[in-house]
Amino acid sequence: MGLHHVGHVVGDLAAAALRYRQLGFTVAPAAYPVLPGVAEPFGVANAHVYLTGGFVELVAAIDGRPDEARPIPLRVPEERRAGLEAAIRAASVAVGAFLERFQGLHIVIAGTGDLDAVAARLSAEGVGHGGVHAIQRPVETASGTAMEPARYLELTGPLPEGRVGFAENGRDSAALPVQHANGARALVECVLCVAGAELPAARARYRDWAGVRIVTAPELPRLLPGERPPALPAFAAYAVSVGDLAATERFLNGNGVPVVRTGPGEIFVPAQAALGSTIIFRQGG
Repeated sequence: MGLHHVGHVVGDLAAAALRYRQLGFTVAPAAYPVLPGVAEPFGVANAHVYLTGGFVELVAAIDGRPDEARPIPLRVPEERRAGLEAAIRAASVAVGAFLERFQGLHIVIAGTGDLDAVAARLSAEGVGHGGVHAIQRPVETASGTAMEPARYLELTGPLPEGRVGFAENGRDSAALPVQHANGARALVECVLCVAGAELPAARARYRDWAGVRIVTAPELPRLLPGERPPALPAFAAYAVSVGDLAATERFLNGNGVPVVRTGPGEIFVPAQAALGSTIIFRQGG
């Protein structure tokens, strides 16, 4: 299973969107969920960076009606509304706790074409999860913003590295392809950094996942020179593919963004310059 999206938790969503635009990403307008029958906004606000087959989510907990973000009414069957409301409120608490731990990458969701089968497998293996939730998510289409069906589940634990789960999109998306000034195309990998003693458990947890690289703390600076994990365990980095790495490097240098070259086919922006999450740019299709 490849990556569906990663979530970058930030303290100031507007400032984070601005920084991502300086990094050359096209950032969709920020939004926050509104549930029928709930008067005040709650949960989190987010802004998406759409990529082929996945996206990066900028996430911040909200307190009242957030500025510079639009409300997105969620349509959900009445029998599932209470469960979804509880899940959103729990997510808000979790995001606040993530930010207290460090600003950076805390959410990794795998994509699947059969979420019910995943849920059944997890239950059979005794892996705790919060059940399948069906929602509508906003996407940008040729005729404007549209709501498309999506389903997800989250593992329970909690897991020490953050929020982990699975998502299934509708099969016939009308979302427009998004162009990025830095040439980003697809979300291809995230890097989980763990203590040596945690390595077997982490490998077992992500054994069926494509796109999750697990390294120990001493290995991280060898993979990404100069980088250190913000905590242990932690999702320390994610990678996107680009069509012309040299052009990406020229763009970032032109915007005054520090760039570290790790080899002929890869560069990265250090976490200190990218709000706590190292961003890898990798030559790819």
